[in-house]
Amino acid sequence: MRWAWKLGRVAGIDIKVHATFVLILAWVGLVNWLAGQGLTGVLSGIFFILVLFGCVVLHELGHALTARRFGVRTRDIILLPIGGVARLEHIPEQPRQELWIAAAGPAVNLVIAAVLLLWLKIAGSSQSLDELSMIGGPTPESLAVLNVFLALFNLIPAFPMDGGRMLRAVLAFRLDYARATQIAATIGQALAFLFGFIGLFNANPFLIFIAFFVWIGASQEANLVQIKSALGGISVERVMLTEFHALAPVDPLGRAVELTLVGSQQDFPVVDGDEMVGILTHKRMLEALAEEGKHIPVSSAMQRDFPRAGPAERIEPVFRRLQEHECRTVAVMDGGRLLGLVTLENVGEFLSIQSALRR
Repeated sequence: MRWAWKLGRVAGIDIKVHATFVLILAWVGLVNWLAGQGLTGVLSGIFFILVLFGCVVLHELGHALTARRFGVRTRDIILLPIGGVARLEHIPEQPRQELWIAAAGPAVNLVIAAVLLLWLKIAGSSQSLDELSMIGGPTPESLAVLNVFLALFNLIPAFPMDGGRMLRAVLAFRLDYARATQIAATIGQALAFLFGFIGLFNANPFLIFIAFFVWIGASQEANLVQIKSALGGISVERVMLTEFHALAPVDPLGRAVELTLVGSQQDFPVVDGDEMVGILTHKRMLEALAEEGKHIPVSSAMQRDFPRAGPAERIEPVFRRLQEHECRTVAVMDGGRLLGLVTLENVGEFLSIQSALRR
C-alpha cells in the first residue's frame, strides 16, 4: 500500500503505518490541548492512542498467526486511523478455517481485557466507567473497557468487520461461497442503512461514518468474490493478449510515444532477440521523457523487474498480482520467450464478456 511506512517486523510479518495515521494523533493532541491539559496532556493523549493501537496490532497478529496455522501467509499489517488491516495472501475457502481466522482478532482483545481486569482485581484498584477518558493518558481500566469495545465492534455481522467474515463462514457451511458472501454483504448493507438512519436522526457523525465504512466494505467484498468466482479455474492462456507491440532495448523512447499515440497499449515489453529483458511502463515513459527527452534508448527507461506468469497458471492469483504490483502488466512467458500480456484492462474485458454470455 502506498504511503505506508515500515515500523518493524513481528513473527516474520511487517508492521506498517499509513501516513494518514498522523491525523488521529493530531486530533487527539488537539482535543487534549483544547481541554486545557497543556503539553503534558497532549503527550499523554498521544501515548494513549499509541498504546491502544498496540492492542490493535495484537488483534491483527491474532488473525495473521491463526491464518499461518492454515498455511495462509500474511503480507503485512497496516495501521490506519480507523484501525488495522492484516493483509492475508488469500482467504481460505474452507468455512471452518475462515471462521477461526476471523474470530482470532476479537478473541485477542477479550484476552487482553481479561488479563487487565484480573490484574486490577489482584491489585485492588478500580475506576468507574464515567471517569474513563483519553485525557490524562491510558489507565488499565480504560484499556480493558476499550478492548471489550474493540471486540464487540468487530463482531458486528457486516463486512469489513470480523463479524461479517464469521457470518459468511457460518453460511458457507450450507451454501456456496459466492452465495454466502452475497447474503452476508446484504445483511451488512442493511445494518449500514440502519446505522446511517440513526446517525442522521440523532445527528451522530460517528454512526454516519460507520455506516459509510460498512456499506463500502460490504460492496467491495461482494464484488471481489464475484470476480473470484468468474475467474475460478480459468488459465492465463485464455485471457492473455497475443497482439501487442514490443520494443527493442536500442529503440529511442520516441518510438514508445508513437505507439502510445496510435493505439491503446500503455506498457511495452522490451525484447532482445527472443528474450524479454524488461518492460517500459507508461509511468516510467512519462518520467523519462520529462527528465531526459525522447531520444534516449528504451533500455535506459525500462523496468527490469516485472511480474511474470506461465500460460497454464490460473488467472485468479495473477489478477491479485496485477493489483498489488506497481507494474500493471504481467508478462506471460514460456522460459524466456514472451507469449502474451495480461493487464487489468483485458481481465476486465474478459469479465464483461463472461457476464454477457451468462445472461
